[in-house]
Amino acid sequence: MTPVLRAMQQLETWPDLSPCPTSCGTGRALRSARDEIVHFHSDRDVDLHLTAPAIQRLHYDFAGSSAIHLVPGSRWVTVHLDCGTDVDLLLGLVSVALKAHQIRPVRGDASAASCNFHRVTVLPRDAGG
Repeated sequence: MTPVLRAMQQLETWPDLSPCPTSCGTGRALRSARDEIVHFHSDRDVDLHLTAPAIQRLHYDFAGSSAIHLVPGSRWVTVHLDCGTDVDLLLGLVSVALKAHQIRPVRGDASAASCNFHRVTVLPRDAGG
């Protein structure tokens, strides 16, 4: 089972998330009652709608991760899943995203609806790590 399938299966059991079509038109998505939260675009890449304040708060932590890719000005982060640790990272960040959307829901903001699909190129990691 690929890391994306593992993550998708786990997240589909969360009571705060439900399947929905992606607003970008590619892949599968999960949403909260208020917003789209996760887009599964490929066998390895997932876009996560974190909100600007959450990204700003975690920005320095993201710099140390080869799995996280940021697009300046985007409220989404791309998570590249290669292994179980990346899945665990995604699950933790989905929890952060759900909380961020409860505190500060994003509605009517065009930049919030645009995930990073086709805006991030993820290069394969070294085989060693």
